[in-house]
Amino acid sequence: MQIHLCGVRGSTPTSGPAFDRYGGATSCVALAHDDAAPTLVLDAGTGLRAVTRLLAGEPFRGTIMLGHLHWDHTQGLPFFRAGDRPDASVRLLLPEQLEVEGGATGAPLEVLRRFMSPPHFPIAPDQLRGSWTFESLRPGRHEVEGFEVLALEIPHKGGRTFGYRVSDGRSAIAYLSDHGPSQLGSGPDGWGPYHEAALALADGVDLLVHDAQHTAAELPPVAHFGHSAMDYPVRLAELAGAKAVLLYHHDPDRTDDQIDDLVAGFSGASVSVRAAAEGDVISL
Repeated sequence: MQIHLCGVRGSTPTSGPAFDRYGGATSCVALAHDDAAPTLVLDAGTGLRAVTRLLAGEPFRGTIMLGHLHWDHTQGLPFFRAGDRPDASVRLLLPEQLEVEGGATGAPLEVLRRFMSPPHFPIAPDQLRGSWTFESLRPGRHEVEGFEVLALEIPHKGGRTFGYRVSDGRSAIAYLSDHGPSQLGSGPDGWGPYHEAALALADGVDLLVHDAQHTAAELPPVAHFGHSAMDYPVRLAELAGAKAVLLYHHDPDRTDDQIDDLVAGFSGASVSVRAAAEGDVISL
């Protein structure tokens, strides 16, 4: 499996020399079988634009799975040139919406229209060129683009959110881009409990890609935002037997040097800990 880190920033894009090494595009990870072109994309933040470059002029023919529907995970959709062309074929999956505020239905296309349609944007999702389908996804095991995917609901404020475990039969990653476990209580370390869904997704994976927006010291006054202290995924990985942790969804104000310093603080952990950097490719 090849993992392309196309966007690693959280909440809103950022730019400037202080953010060059880790990047400023928001959440998007593209998965490929060995050296093939990516066919499974996790989240569609502004990093989705980079998937077009990975395809070297070819159309995207595959699946996009959204973990949830916040702006920083959907803003790339109308700017995805490899998907917005007549010969593209895109299947878009999003967590099944049990309740939707404001009187809208929970149908996938109708929910997506709430952020992408006039007057907020010139076109609606179903006006993207190519063959697009919009489908709801339920928790459980699924076969997607030749990958085995386990989707489980995880706590994150402001809409139903899924974490994903993706395996190609030889290796596996867990992707919990936005995760607010403290919504379930303080847990043993004050960062939230290591709950059943998180442990199941991270169980024995080769790589845990996890929300690390806050430090432990920063968390208490912002815990209601729905994100994690970066200490949480490190301990989760240790408990679940994950081999490595990739700190992800960096705070938009966190500079490269600050990220370096924070990662260095985990040098004594029993698992490998590094920070996700836009443009990196990881082979498992």
